[in-house]
Amino acid sequence: MFVPHPLSVDTTARLHAVGLDPTAVEQVIGAALVEDLADGVDVTSVATIPADQRCVVTFAARETGVIAGLPVVAAVVEMVCGDAPSDIDHLMTDGDGVAVGSAVARVTAPTGLLLTAERSALNLLCHLSGIATQTARWVTACAGTDAVVRDTRKTLPGLRALQKYAVRCGGGVNHRMGLFDAAMVKDNHVASAGGVAEAYAAVRELEGTIPVEVEVDCLDGLRHAIEAGADQVLIDNFTPEQMRAAVALRDEIGPEVWLEASGGLTLETAAQVAATGVDSIAVGELTHSVRALDVGLDWETVA
Repeated sequence: MFVPHPLSVDTTARLHAVGLDPTAVEQVIGAALVEDLADGVDVTSVATIPADQRCVVTFAARETGVIAGLPVVAAVVEMVCGDAPSDIDHLMTDGDGVAVGSAVARVTAPTGLLLTAERSALNLLCHLSGIATQTARWVTACAGTDAVVRDTRKTLPGLRALQKYAVRCGGGVNHRMGLFDAAMVKDNHVASAGGVAEAYAAVRELEGTIPVEVEVDCLDGLRHAIEAGADQVLIDNFTPEQMRAAVALRDEIGPEVWLEASGGLTLETAAQVAATGVDSIAVGELTHSVRALDVGLDWETVA
């Protein structure tokens, strides 16, 4: 039965340095490896590859984009190889732009163990790089304005921390991590509490320090949210003209309030939305439906 090896002190420190929780990363990788191996082994590699054979491989981009997940790749290799001698040379840094053929990392390791690690490493690297790449496109579209691109909670179960890390690699900004670290007052909360002011007061009574964002769908709702004391207001499904009116109202009665646009936004309209003066644009597609960046493994030597 395969048992993933624990991460080394160096790899743990590398993950901490980029803002990733090593324990959470270890859990994701462990689940991926157990999913692949269950209670058995990599049958094909064990049967065909001598245990003492070693190889040198290069992770390389097959298309233009932004790379993200290299410390995670290193963690996958380490959790598979354990005490078996292996070496990972990071040729690029997460957040770097890549072109077709760009080498991003080189790995020297036992051939059989690297083949066991290959798919889990590539799955995570391609997915996270896809998120970073798409985020960078949105950030570029908003260039020249003060608007930032923020992610949402529309993430895959178990992968939120990694996906939000990839958003940062692409130049985006994380919104709340979950339901615990910021409040989002939506229409159902308002209806249940009896109004925007009542909902805001109820949240503040329960938790007095976390940010409170209120979602509204009209200018009257924006006024009520600002007057209630909201730290941030999400204007949902506003047209660009309505967004400009919302910015003007915010500037008049609550200039310190953060204004975020959401709902029906596309990359093609991002520049127009950012130019309205909103502080941020909420983009669910960064994590819930992004296409993976094509990164492959090139074999250099086997001995």
